[in-house]
Amino acid sequence: MFNCHADQASRVTKFSKTIVPMMDRVLVQRIKPQQKTASGLYIPEKAQEALNEGYVVAVGKGLTTQEGKIIAPELAEGDKVLLPPYGGSAVKVDNEELLLFRESEILAKIQ
Repeated sequence: MFNCHADQASRVTKFSKTIVPMMDRVLVQRIKPQQKTASGLYIPEKAQEALNEGYVVAVGKGLTTQEGKIIAPELAEGDKVLLPPYGGSAVKVDNEELLLFRESEILAKIQ
């Protein structure tokens, strides 16, 4: 499974310096499925299940109301989130595929 410690922290820092989401948008890195079983056998790509979880890499400043007030985002960098099966805009950065969502499209924050 994906580990969100030192490796994830360095990726978050690298991507957040490259792409800064606007308004209420959230940049997410989807968690990659396991490529090996516990016994060390490789799982073919077609047999790997697509996970609908990811880590927030960068967050915009928030949504601006008609009165000009900024509604701060609920998500923060490093949060683990539940993603919809479809949607988001794919963005490639350094051969890594990231997804750009509006914060309202994210289904849940996983704690």
